Amino acid sequence: MTIRIIPQEQLEKGEIKTAEMIPPLLFPRLKNLYARRAARLRQLAEKNPLGDYLRFAAVIASAQEIVLYDHPLRLDLQARLAEAARLGKPPLDIETLPRDPHWQRLLHSLIAELKPEMSGQALAVLENLEKASVPELEAMASALFANDFSQIGSDKSPFVWAALSIYWAQMAALIPGKARAEYGEQRQFCPVCGSVPVSGVVHMDTQQGGLRYLHCNLCESEWHVARAKCSNCEQAQDLHYWSLESEGASIKAESCGDCGTYMKLLYQEKDPAVEPVADDLASLVLDARMEQEGFSRSSLNPFLFPGE
Repeated sequence: MTIRIIPQEQLEKGEIKTAEMIPPLLFPRLKNLYARRAARLRQLAEKNPLGDYLRFAAVIASAQEIVLYDHPLRLDLQARLAEAARLGKPPLDIETLPRDPHWQRLLHSLIAELKPEMSGQALAVLENLEKASVPELEAMASALFANDFSQIGSDKSPFVWAALSIYWAQMAALIPGKARAEYGEQRQFCPVCGSVPVSGVVHMDTQQGGLRYLHCNLCESEWHVARAKCSNCEQAQDLHYWSLESEGASIKAESCGDCGTYMKLLYQEKDPAVEPVADDLASLVLDARMEQEGFSRSSLNPFLFPGE
């Protein structure tokens, strides 16, 4: 199964009702998104050996919250949505969507917010980004989207991605259509922007209770992927679930013997406070265990880019 976004005016009444019953796609709810993430990161940092880095990530998330409201995006996406529907492509496809200068304004605003909070190497990185030219920043963004992380470096990546993420999340929140599930492939990629997930969340609320949604690491959208099948290759024969605690742990890794990958699942029923980015970042011990078992990660955390 895949997901296609349909412009509002093309939806029939029956389709609207179906989409509201079991929505295949949840657009980002930007109100307090970054503030909640920052609070969760600080909470998890209290008893975590990676506490300093979690607090560093919390500072960035808090700055994202400020920048988001200081620089609202006004954009009409009707034409883009209609064209994407015609071509069967994500409307905010990272490979084809021209980037507006808005994202660089977000980056410079983010840098201004973060500089008073940073010191040492992190401050030096921010100052270098501040001096970078427009073409240099565009090259960094293109390298991140192409997974060519050696061209930008793991020290700059979280800051550049943080600005890109605000921009894409703003656009995703402005999409005026709804979504429809259809037969197809590549369910492992976000149907809004084509990026990869950071983790999966098993919802507990009455509308999406027990359903698994993958959370996009760029535009903050979530899309439904049926449980009991690999979120990467959709096979269901060789799945195993791992945790460092009891069987009822709120964080587990789902591994697939067919494609050799894993992704973390966060269970709201076990802990309603779980947050896709924060809890994934705070559970790197589980990642180390999965690597020992021979599995590679199919997702990417925006605060944990591969090094050079």
